[in-house]
Amino acid sequence: MPTGSDKIKNIVVTGGAGFIGSHLCERLLHDGNRVICVDNFATSHEQNVNGLLQNPNFQFLRLDVNEQFDLSEFPELGAFKLKFQGVQEIYHLACPTTVKKFDQYKMQTLLTNSIGTRHVLDMAVKYRARILFSSSSVVYGGRTDGRLIFHEEDEGAFDHLSPRACYDEGKRFAETMCATYNQVHGIEIKIARIFRTYGPRMPLFDGHLIPDFVLSAIDNKPLVIYGTESFRTSLCYVTDVVDGIIRLMASPSDVQVVNIGSDQDVALKDVAQKVIEMTGSNSTIIFEQNLAFLTELGLPSIARAKELLGWLALVRLEDGLTKTIEYIRANKILLTSL
Repeated sequence: MPTGSDKIKNIVVTGGAGFIGSHLCERLLHDGNRVICVDNFATSHEQNVNGLLQNPNFQFLRLDVNEQFDLSEFPELGAFKLKFQGVQEIYHLACPTTVKKFDQYKMQTLLTNSIGTRHVLDMAVKYRARILFSSSSVVYGGRTDGRLIFHEEDEGAFDHLSPRACYDEGKRFAETMCATYNQVHGIEIKIARIFRTYGPRMPLFDGHLIPDFVLSAIDNKPLVIYGTESFRTSLCYVTDVVDGIIRLMASPSDVQVVNIGSDQDVALKDVAQKVIEMTGSNSTIIFEQNLAFLTELGLPSIARAKELLGWLALVRLEDGLTKTIEYIRANKILLTSL
């Protein structure tokens, strides 16, 4: 561990140029850490971290976690003094997250949840680093009439041979890998089961609900909901999610699996209507066929997060939508050209 003047942590964030990852990198830097951001831009974009590149405590490495890599071989990390200080924390967020292009990234998703996760866990063993794996609410399966609220102790129930199983079963297997590395190698592991998240920097034109609602509303185009009028979900603003996973990383070693998300159930049509009103749009709402990667998910029990992390979602939906609308308005030309 760092000592003396070198108490600053060295933290690795895989998938750090992604939607949640880039907000996490910002927060970690703000908190006074050194951050090594690893990403291959499969479903993320360099624009998300451009504002961080001038920070001397930030270093970006364009790498695919599915290919083995050794941080000590990168001369640009010299200022991080890895040989002497090592790595204290690893946030493993890398995984393709795309709705409309899900089929295109199936193999990459499968490998990232297995081989890529192995490479990152091996790095944690090498540096004896604490590691947080970004899991998902999908490990519980979808909501049903008898299953709406999911607790961390609940067992998942879904088709592991389905067209989207490379993600759903992949996340569950990656959790198993984390638990096994903890049992065999004694490294500290954290598993954040993240529920549906929204905010600035989400990809556009990819079925990610909120950003496409906002962009369509600004252009007075129909807002598309992929499903029926009854489609419901929880929505948690990205900075709340980042705060939750940072609190989880800092929690005692016996705190391992925690749900992070909003426990408020909202109808998508109501969210779409709210976006129309907030943008002063003349848009209408239309419904189209379900997308495989966009399904109704259950709600998290956040009792454990409240009790053990002192966490709960603080950003109201209206405030989060306002921030997301402001971001897309300000960056519309750039975002639509990416």
